[in-house]
Amino acid sequence: MSIPEAGDQAQDELYQLLGELIAFDTTSRNSNLDLIAWVKDYLAGFGIDSLLVHDETGAKANLYATIGPPDKPGVMLSGHTDVVPVDGQDWSTDPFVLSRKDGALFGRGTADMKGFIACALAKVPQMMEKPLLAPVHLAFSYDEEIGCIGVRRLLDVLTQQPVKPAMGIIGEPTTMKVINAHKGKQSWRVHIRGRAAHSAYPVEGVNAVEIAADLICHIRNVYKTVHEHGLIDDGYRVPHSTLHVGPIEGGRALNIVPDACEFRFELRHLPEETADSYFQQIASYVDHELLPRMHAVDPQTSISIEPLAGYPGLNTPADAPVVRFVQMLLEDNNNPEKISFGSEAGLFGDQVKIPCVVCGPGSILQAHRPDEYVEEAQLMQCWRFIGRLVSHLQSRGLQH
Repeated sequence: MSIPEAGDQAQDELYQLLGELIAFDTTSRNSNLDLIAWVKDYLAGFGIDSLLVHDETGAKANLYATIGPPDKPGVMLSGHTDVVPVDGQDWSTDPFVLSRKDGALFGRGTADMKGFIACALAKVPQMMEKPLLAPVHLAFSYDEEIGCIGVRRLLDVLTQQPVKPAMGIIGEPTTMKVINAHKGKQSWRVHIRGRAAHSAYPVEGVNAVEIAADLICHIRNVYKTVHEHGLIDDGYRVPHSTLHVGPIEGGRALNIVPDACEFRFELRHLPEETADSYFQQIASYVDHELLPRMHAVDPQTSISIEPLAGYPGLNTPADAPVVRFVQMLLEDNNNPEKISFGSEAGLFGDQVKIPCVVCGPGSILQAHRPDEYVEEAQLMQCWRFIGRLVSHLQSRGLQH
């Protein structure tokens, strides 16, 4: 593995750490245990114990570690260890070897979000130099990219802990802007069971693809009403909740009336809203319009809607202590911002009552794409920010 040298020792050490993390192919379909073991060993080298919370198979794990006084609440630095696939993407570099070019560092996860994890780990030596008056908690999760799945097991454990973090910083790529709110998400899989027939006699069948088309049109119509009747928040780039239909599959041959069709759709809703009101509009159409039409031909036909991944929105007040604290450390006098993509922040807030912001190096526009990168200036800004956080916790604790 080739790690690009920056010429400055501290910078080189940070790049070394990031290169080590990038080298682990932690695509969500894979285990992340090698990376977790590496981080655990790294922390153990400083005498820091780690708690591992595995999934039900034992093939993946969250890592949680507290540096400083364990009997006091502190600041949680949180990031997910999994990355999205590189399959079918046209990379000009090896996605699992850190590369440096034109002021940027390339590799899968550089922006989303191993860059933040590397910055946190690079500051561990500073955390150990002087006693921390309030601790730093490290929380690294798995399977965030497929629905914020893995962190939920860690949250179950944290709810039982006698002392929980006072606040959290989720290091998703925000170009180091402070984010205090983001949308929630819920997705579903729809399976339509129709009735096959010869295409010359379509009235004897129930065309599952056509039923799916009708339902998709209704989902689209529900979405159209959001602009008129839903909440509007101009703080978001897309200022309202959104509905989106994704993959669809159905039919066997053109001369057979399709007896099955499946598609998936998602809702991304403002944090003040829930998925229930939107889902009920869709379920009501299924129950009162589609199923009666289908059952008139064949009572054995059906429509099932299965919930898939989901997570709550984030809506931390703009004047909350965590917002003011992070802005102070960043010397940022701007108002906190809102984002349409999600994170684990809302889960920490809802389940463990840890107020969070989202703030990390890199841009979401580079995430999930070929030649993903983080600008060196962004990475160093995050590194300095965490350094100021550590110094503050060593001198003043959580006072600000």
